[in-house]
Amino acid sequence: MRIHLSSVFVDDQEKALRFYTDVLGFVKKHDVPMGEDRWLTVVSPEEPDGTELLLEPSGHPAVGPYKTALVQDGIPAASFAVDDVRAEFGRLRELGVRFTQEPLEMGPITTAVLDDTCGNLIQIAHSK
Repeated sequence: MRIHLSSVFVDDQEKALRFYTDVLGFVKKHDVPMGEDRWLTVVSPEEPDGTELLLEPSGHPAVGPYKTALVQDGIPAASFAVDDVRAEFGRLRELGVRFTQEPLEMGPITTAVLDDTCGNLIQIAHSK
């Protein structure tokens, strides 16, 4: 068994697509119209056939309170692996990304948490 698809609820799919591709560096995999919304996924350019991240619309009534609670409590909606958190932190900060947690070493793991501009906190992490 493998993880094939995961999702984050986003306030605006087009804005999310730009952030996740132009800023974070993912590539668009699927973009299928579905009424007013889209089945919109991105993948790592290093693993184009790997796990897809669905940029899912936040339209369901339960999503707003859920996302608000996570952000207020500082809980990331997703975690992405990077080779070097400090280097990625510097690169993203230069692009104007806002971080809610600067790089933090916790034993063998280093993490940082950023605002994806679409209503979510996202963690980046690497292990030594």
